[in-house]
Amino acid sequence: MIKVGIVGGTGYTGVELLRLLVVHPQVELHAITSRADAGTPVSQMFPSLRGHVDLSFIHPEEASLEQCDLVFFATPNGIAMQQVSSLLDAGVRVIDLAADFRIKDIAEWEKWYGMSHECPELVSEAVYGLPEINRAQIAQARLVANPGCYPTAVQLGFLPLLEAGLVDTSNLIADAKSGVSGAGRKAEVGTLMAEVSDSFKAYGVPGHRHLPEIKQGLAQMAGRQASLTFVPHLTPMIRGIHATLYAPLQSDTDLQALYEQRYAKEVFVDVLPAGSHPDTRSVRGSNYCRIAVHRPQHGNTVVVLSVIDNLVKGAAGQAVQNMNIMFGLPETTALGIVPLLP
Repeated sequence: MIKVGIVGGTGYTGVELLRLLVVHPQVELHAITSRADAGTPVSQMFPSLRGHVDLSFIHPEEASLEQCDLVFFATPNGIAMQQVSSLLDAGVRVIDLAADFRIKDIAEWEKWYGMSHECPELVSEAVYGLPEINRAQIAQARLVANPGCYPTAVQLGFLPLLEAGLVDTSNLIADAKSGVSGAGRKAEVGTLMAEVSDSFKAYGVPGHRHLPEIKQGLAQMAGRQASLTFVPHLTPMIRGIHATLYAPLQSDTDLQALYEQRYAKEVFVDVLPAGSHPDTRSVRGSNYCRIAVHRPQHGNTVVVLSVIDNLVKGAAGQAVQNMNIMFGLPETTALGIVPLLP
């Protein structure tokens, strides 16, 4: 059994992680931490977990996390980097669902996240946890940086094109939409139902924190710098990300075959038949990314449609997928979830 600790289990990502881990046949939950809610039964805060989790939230200093085999950090940015070193020294493996270890350029990270990095020496060791690219490295990793939700949808959508060198990387566009749960569980006016319902808006147009993460990944795929215009939008739904991606073609090829061949062995990436238009509800509650590739009017622009559930493949599900890889288990363990419909 894998003895697991979760740091920061009171947010949407934390409860999603628990939903998946309680049905994992090889996981034993050791501790779920919270400073503000220590002593509160987990099932009292999240009634959906009644009968599945009998633990109470515990203060991090009392959690004995060094006894775990693996610790997930489902915390705000800036928390994991303060605690990871001691856990790694104790032989504990770590998956960080925040952004502390995703960006290799420390100065770039500090610029976007507005704080000094507490353990820059570990950033180079951390493995970026996108299994479709880094599976072998994840298997050997002590520290995995779980990708962000937008970066997962965008990178999986662009990946086959960039690997094959088929598009001009100086003019890539990602037009992405997210459900409100992507903003987290904290109370803010901008995510109140009366503010979000019956409305639709872009945000972060001058720059979004996920931009450097996405550009870093695209550059690695292409083997050269990639210029990306990334515009996120907030939609009046709870779950889901829909990314519409545009790229100028440099050479002709069978795009459908390209995508089908690249993802033929990826159980969680589903390339839809030619002409399809995936919707977010087709992946709701699941770890799937569904992709459709188009070439409108046989022109020189490729349009890729990529959808995920931001809390699953965009966060907790991908983290469990990474854990399975790290411990030599089938990647589908605890993740064989049929999407919810309607």
